[in-house]
Amino acid sequence: MNKNDILTGQVIDYTHEGNGVIKFDGYPVFVPNTAKGETVTIKVIKKSKGFGIGKLISIDEESGDRVIPPCVYYYQCGGCNIQHLSYEAQLNMKEEQVRNLVRKMTKLDIPVRPIIGMENPWRYRNKSQLPVKQAEEVVTGFYKPRSHDIVPIEECIIQKESHDVIMNELRRLLNELNVSIYDEQRHTGNLRHIIIRSGTRIEETMVVLVTKNNRLEQADEIAARLMEKFPEVVSVRQNVNKERTNVIMGRQSKTIRGKDTIQDELTHLKFEISDMSFYQVNHEQTEKLYQQALDYAELNGRQNVIDSYCGVGTIGLFMASHAERVYGVEIVEKAIEDAKNNAALNQLSNTHFEAGRAEDVIINWKTQGVMPHVVMIDPPRKGCDPVFIETLKELKPDRIVYVSCNPSTLMRDVQSLSELYEIEEITPVDMFPQTTHVEAVCKMTLKG
Repeated sequence: MNKNDILTGQVIDYTHEGNGVIKFDGYPVFVPNTAKGETVTIKVIKKSKGFGIGKLISIDEESGDRVIPPCVYYYQCGGCNIQHLSYEAQLNMKEEQVRNLVRKMTKLDIPVRPIIGMENPWRYRNKSQLPVKQAEEVVTGFYKPRSHDIVPIEECIIQKESHDVIMNELRRLLNELNVSIYDEQRHTGNLRHIIIRSGTRIEETMVVLVTKNNRLEQADEIAARLMEKFPEVVSVRQNVNKERTNVIMGRQSKTIRGKDTIQDELTHLKFEISDMSFYQVNHEQTEKLYQQALDYAELNGRQNVIDSYCGVGTIGLFMASHAERVYGVEIVEKAIEDAKNNAALNQLSNTHFEAGRAEDVIINWKTQGVMPHVVMIDPPRKGCDPVFIETLKELKPDRIVYVSCNPSTLMRDVQSLSELYEIEEITPVDMFPQTTHVEAVCKMTLKG
């Protein structure tokens, strides 16, 4: 096989990125926008020692899993990459990916329950992050796959409809007011990103203007006109990011008009959300995810719970009315402030939140006599710090409930804990329909 060869083959599997896998004499070629079971003709556009990359030329025998992507930007935009599959096929693919990771990475016989999906897998995102670019006019949209070229969009069918309307009005305002737009290559100009965050049960919206400079001359007029046109916009903030970086937000924010935060409800709880708060982007699936974690915790009102990597306290506060006491730890001090405020907002007095490295704070709590019955874990994509895993082994809580946004690091950590814990089961949850990302909740019980 050589680069630029035209070949025909059958798609037999998917990669973790959702690309179809075709094998030619045992050599795998990964092809985007294909469906398992299809016979396709491809062009080899990259060839390495272990695998090749192909470009779809034609579909010779179409899979029953294939659908017409409803988004007009689908083949240009890098935001979604499996809209060409039916939702049932998407769920099957994600569930099978988790099963494959269990087999390949742990060598353990861990039951994987059916994935928890959505009734309507569209319009779920309550947070939109939109890069801004100056062309003939101001452009807002999303990046093309593996690039920083922006696809101009007027509608994104996985984000809330209200975000589309606000986005389009903002773009019109930026053009009218001749706002200085950031140039990523030259590191000049000012406005870099627009972020829109909304509650779901409480209809409050925040607009964040991310700038390179401390001052945005038209900020007050933009805020006033947005809040006049959209009553649900109750907060307009400016975030300053002076660095030459791909990271969207900087560390400094201020309110231009309105409130510093917005509110939302998850089941019976209210949460204050700031521009830099971590808050799950899919409200419906978050409630299902947390309910699954609560079921795995098996709380009866008499246990102490440690919520490690607790963020603004969402999971810990979700557990609080079912526990004797909840202790939350998070390295980001601002998140701990938010967690304390959210506990007070919900009148939950059986909580304690502390900033610091989880492994250090938990050991300090142990010296104070705090011995947890259940430990909740919800780490970033890189998974748990090895020192934290050893700390868990020292604490030996009765149960560990691990919520993961990256099943591969979950399997790595599960393997390490399996000498002391029975890995009872894993439930995948589809938090991000139309993309290949999948969350998983794992229940572990102390052996003997």
